[in-house]
Amino acid sequence: MAAPLLVLAAARGSLRPRGWEFLPAGLCIGAYQLLYFSAVPRAGVAATALLAICSAPILVAALARFVLGEGLGPRRAAALGAGVGGGALLVGGASGGTPTFGLGAALALGAGLSYSIYVVLTKRAAAGSDPSGLAAATFTTAAMALAPMLLLQPGATAALWRHAWPFLLYLGAVPTAGAYLLYTAALRRTSAAAAAVVGLLEPLGATVLGITLFAERLSAAGWAGGALMLLAVAILAGIPETS
Repeated sequence: MAAPLLVLAAARGSLRPRGWEFLPAGLCIGAYQLLYFSAVPRAGVAATALLAICSAPILVAALARFVLGEGLGPRRAAALGAGVGGGALLVGGASGGTPTFGLGAALALGAGLSYSIYVVLTKRAAAGSDPSGLAAATFTTAAMALAPMLLLQPGATAALWRHAWPFLLYLGAVPTAGAYLLYTAALRRTSAAAAAVVGLLEPLGATVLGITLFAERLSAAGWAGGALMLLAVAILAGIPETS
């Protein structure tokens, strides 16, 4: 995913973004990828997407008081309460499905935390950097951090490249590199609240696909938990960034 971003950044003459935020942001996005894809086979597509993506803006609101100096306020407190309660219902409602669900849920929440730190750092750096250069530096850092993982199972890695290289190239170039490039550019022009609302398309879409394509099921408590998490993010999206 880093290669097409590097080519684009070189063409635009912006290989060196300003600031240092791309380094920890790259490590966080690398951790997010590792944790997210480790959670999917254990917790399922639907639960992983809801826990990882919907928890990110909630975690940002919780950390913003200490990292960004933002006040909590009653609406943010209500959103955090709804998010924590929704996450608990979602985990409790689905935990009986597979014995590995608890570990998968923990990995998904870890992915959400990694993603939230990435968003905060990228938002801070986006104002003074070209989006292509910032995205290229961030994902090159992530690629370098994840590269040693390929050595753990060299046979499986070689087989994967042999049989699925077109899919890997597509996944790296279009829905990953392309999507994050657009996201980085959007952070220069829109608020974090608006980005959080648009980000809801991912867990909603993944939940629908997980249920329709992979026959995954959520209990009534799981559906209620997912709805509470979406409500929490909707509340956060309605709060001005200056509040």
